Amino acid sequence: MFKTIKSDLPASIVVFFVALPLCLGIALASGAPLFSGLIAGIVGGIVVGGLSGSKIGVSGPAAGLAAIVLTAIGTLGGYENFLVAVVLGGIIQLIFGLLKAGIIGYYFPSSVIKGMLTGIGIIIILKQIPHFFGYDPDPEGDFAFFQVDGENTFSEIINAFNHIAPGSALIGTIGLGILLLWDKVLSKKGKIFQLVQGPLVAVVVGIIFFVLTKSHETLGIDQSHLVSVPIPEDAASFLGQFSFPNFSEITNPEIWIVAFTIALVASLETLLCVEATDKLDPHKNVTPTNRELLAQGTGNIISGMIGGLPITQVIVRSSANIQSGGRSKMSAIIHGFFLLISVILIPRLLNMIPLSVLASILFIVGFKLAKPSLFKKMYDLGWKQSIPFFVTVLGIVFTDLLVGIGMGLAVGIVVILIKSYQNSHFLHIEDKSNGKHKIKMTLAEEVTFFNKGAILKELDSLPRDTQLVLDVTKTRYLDNDIVEILDDFAFKAKERDIDIQLISERGIVENPDSFIEFFKLRPKTA
Repeated sequence: MFKTIKSDLPASIVVFFVALPLCLGIALASGAPLFSGLIAGIVGGIVVGGLSGSKIGVSGPAAGLAAIVLTAIGTLGGYENFLVAVVLGGIIQLIFGLLKAGIIGYYFPSSVIKGMLTGIGIIIILKQIPHFFGYDPDPEGDFAFFQVDGENTFSEIINAFNHIAPGSALIGTIGLGILLLWDKVLSKKGKIFQLVQGPLVAVVVGIIFFVLTKSHETLGIDQSHLVSVPIPEDAASFLGQFSFPNFSEITNPEIWIVAFTIALVASLETLLCVEATDKLDPHKNVTPTNRELLAQGTGNIISGMIGGLPITQVIVRSSANIQSGGRSKMSAIIHGFFLLISVILIPRLLNMIPLSVLASILFIVGFKLAKPSLFKKMYDLGWKQSIPFFVTVLGIVFTDLLVGIGMGLAVGIVVILIKSYQNSHFLHIEDKSNGKHKIKMTLAEEVTFFNKGAILKELDSLPRDTQLVLDVTKTRYLDNDIVEILDDFAFKAKERDIDIQLISERGIVENPDSFIEFFKLRPKTA
């Protein structure tokens, strides 16, 4: 793992700056103690990063679970009771991993995964615009369209333009300029500019700007527009920030319902993120999904035991890691240690970082996920790829991550059904001599009940006085529904003077009396 430390160390710094406000923001959006988000980020980096088989995935508190957590803390009677559900959710995830449930991740269409990445890229940009201009009543990490403060994504942006904070906007613009200069020019000029990354420079400049303008009437940045890490007075107050599960409530059935919900949603979000990060990875590593579920389950057990939020693999951090050149799991682990060390040693310094500078870093991450060229590429691939892609993107932007993916997946299934409908058979008109149509229908290798509609339509459209040649020599699986259709058609064919010639591996049969009897001789095959 240490072979790629030159790449992993700079990447871990970028991931740290991306993760820090998200850990705090997701905790705030979840109605949980701020420190719980940092615990989840630390455990997600160090524990899950160490156990995971993913080289570039980064885990932390789950934005997709914020609404569930907010509701559950209220219904379960307090945060300590909720932590029991987090621990149980982790145990259920371990069971999922042992049962090899990770294979589910391989069944999401590529167009939906690309739509998920693009949709998240757009959401990152849209959600960071208010923070960039210094107007941010909604916490970081709330990626849903309808926000916890009663606004939606677009109304919040309109409000931001009406309440621009000059200091935040100026340092955000300077930060964005530094990032673009580093990315496009300086990174190609020397190794020092690759080792010291643009985001670190932008953050340092942001802190200096805050200190210099602190008392300035116009350019001074308000405390609400800065990172807000809890500051313990001493070791005892630091340890007092940890919460512990109230296991006396373990028999409460509502806790088990919440635990199963956490396990299901967290596992699904993780598997989707694994698919997406593997697709982004320039080195094309393949993450073992069952091992990932075991790692996530272990992480959630530990996080729940010490007062942390539920954990998933997170696409925002993972994509920032990839874009910053992360090569191995060391970048995820080191970012976890950075979170731990910084909240213990330098919380006051962290609280001088303007959120607008961190927004400029996330702008770059979002743009690289949602490049305009990708829209054209997906459109050029045709409607079977582009429709699930665009539905997923719009669903994520106007609802939330899981609903958007569900919409894209539903459209993807409809596309598969249409393709199955079209690809069940090949139809060739071979000869029209002597006034008698000769039509050959060659069935595909696998013909299932999905293909009923297409085959029925073709058979019903055959004219009278036709010779139908039905070739099943290549067919290895013929669904019973299709056999029954053929058997019914054989009866109608006599009334319409249609002769049937059945060609199979067993020879040629003219006008078989019963297709059911014929195919019974070779169950489930032709």
